[in-house]
Amino acid sequence: MNASPSPLPLYAVAAVRGAEQAAFAAGLSSLDLMERAGIALCDVLLREWPRARRVLVVCGPGNNGGDGWVAARHLAAAGLDVRCVALGDTTTGDAGHMRARWQAAGGIVLSPVAVDFSEAEVIVDALFGIGLSRAPEGEGAALIAAINASGRPVLAADVPSGVDADRGQAPGLAVRATRTLSFIASKAGLHTGAALDHVGATELATLDFPGEALGAFPPLAERLESLSTLPPRARNAHKGDYGFLLVLGGNHGMAGAARMAGEAALRVGAGRVAVVTRADQAGTLGMGCPELMVHGVEDERGLLRLLAQASAVAIGPGLGRDAWATLLWRHVRALDVPRVIDADALAFLGHHGHREGAGERVLTPHPGEAARLLDTDARTVQADRYQAVQALRARYGGTVVLKGAGTLVCDETLSVCPDGNPGMASAGMGDVLTGVIAGLLAQGLSAAAAARLGVCLHARAGDWLAARQGERGLLASDLLPVVRALLNGVSP
Repeated sequence: MNASPSPLPLYAVAAVRGAEQAAFAAGLSSLDLMERAGIALCDVLLREWPRARRVLVVCGPGNNGGDGWVAARHLAAAGLDVRCVALGDTTTGDAGHMRARWQAAGGIVLSPVAVDFSEAEVIVDALFGIGLSRAPEGEGAALIAAINASGRPVLAADVPSGVDADRGQAPGLAVRATRTLSFIASKAGLHTGAALDHVGATELATLDFPGEALGAFPPLAERLESLSTLPPRARNAHKGDYGFLLVLGGNHGMAGAARMAGEAALRVGAGRVAVVTRADQAGTLGMGCPELMVHGVEDERGLLRLLAQASAVAIGPGLGRDAWATLLWRHVRALDVPRVIDADALAFLGHHGHREGAGERVLTPHPGEAARLLDTDARTVQADRYQAVQALRARYGGTVVLKGAGTLVCDETLSVCPDGNPGMASAGMGDVLTGVIAGLLAQGLSAAAAARLGVCLHARAGDWLAARQGERGLLASDLLPVVRALLNGVSP
């Protein structure tokens, strides 16, 4: 597999603060850094909203507010009508210094009760930044509510106020930004979970921050920036070179799940794909996809014969939890071949053994399944998706894909997929993802590489379709030809 461009590192708040303190100790001026942040905000606003004339900057009492005071000064110098709203009557430290400079230059500071937020053409959110990890209260919450109610575009300074910059949750009211400009380093919490409904478009201003200071602190995760590519196939290649994948699932009434997983594996290039299903469904499951082999298996003998041929296995799509499903799981759980474990198979995993089997494996839970695997609830998983996916890997091993907004992939490295859209919240999407990852495993990719490439392919195919046909009504099977095109580097 060819190398892809380096992913964007994502940092925890503690790491960024530690890097700042190291840089200040080495001689960097905190006031200079604040000035750079404010100038960066000004530049982005002028670039993104070049016709805006009236700007409202909402400033908190801390350093995030200081960035806002600087931005206000430079926006006013650029000829814009700028007003500032302050949270609280006093501002101290570096932020207090920048507020004093704004007022000394004739800048206006308004009381929140005296402002009509809808009169602004753009609002700059410089309330809390990374300094808040709990639900906003009192006047701060009221300001966030007013920003959101204004209907105006919002530029957030570093972090939309009210969003937890580490975990990605919004424990209370949070600003819904049009655009978020992060400073120094991209914050991990802005790329997964509830945060994705608040950050809008994101970009990073490094502020010429010393690389050696930040480099002393490891990132928490990485954002996957581009698709990897597979090497060209040899001219004398044959189907045996690209693996035999066995998909186990499709219990009574759920044949479609296994069918979609199998066809997805074919579309990403698996040499041969067979589905093991119930005997009374074998004759119809493959209709419409004659390339897919289908085996009706009801006993151990037929199953073992197929498992002995498989170079990779996917178990779970439409599996169910009855005696037939138990039979399949019992013979798959300890196999020494690469496996994708999804859906009902994850329930068996939680009940019947955490780390059985020597082969590489990929687990693909959604938040509800992750909660059951961790003996908790989905709300707890979503409150800290990074912690949840790391806990899953610690308990079950392998490579873990925690599906959802900002899908996470965790092995030795923790990765975030920035793509995907709400239109993909429909039946069968997880089955297609299972087939994509399993089809890549069958071709010899490692579990880590197959999971990352599969997640990105799946999400980007969904985005391509949503951009052209809309999100509503997007079907899982719609992704199949687009996934194939993207993997081959051609236009769908």
